[in-house]
Amino acid sequence: MGTSTEMIIRKMITDDADAVAEIEKKSFPVPWNRKMFWEEAVNENAEYLVVENPEGKVIAYAGIWISFEEAQVMNVAVDPDFRGAGIGKKIFTALIEVAKLRGATAMTLEVRPSNTVAVNMYESFGFKSVGRRKKYYLDNNEDALIMWNTKI
Repeated sequence: MGTSTEMIIRKMITDDADAVAEIEKKSFPVPWNRKMFWEEAVNENAEYLVVENPEGKVIAYAGIWISFEEAQVMNVAVDPDFRGAGIGKKIFTALIEVAKLRGATAMTLEVRPSNTVAVNMYESFGFKSVGRRKKYYLDNNEDALIMWNTKI
């Protein structure tokens, strides 16, 4: 019997809430909790994806809310133990495809200016900074860059 070395990107289900909340806790100073992710898994206006490694462990997730032709990126995170391997780009590519399938033609997101890895990744997908939300992040009052891609 052979074993797969491929990562799987799939739709998040309610059973993923614990694993996703754990990645969230490792990734953000003010994390969402398990219940919030459980609710997102059943929200008809949301689309969340997870990445499973070959052993079946959820190692990344990303989500959007869809409103008419716009997709608002809510969360993107990769487990710190698996960063730097291109997983963020893979799940973000899949997220854009899901947004298109749901009829979105534009995407927006907020990101910390200090998170240069994320900013660079979003720019590589054609996102442009169009403004700031002053003191957006509650943990340190850092502004958020508002980024848009109007041609996904």
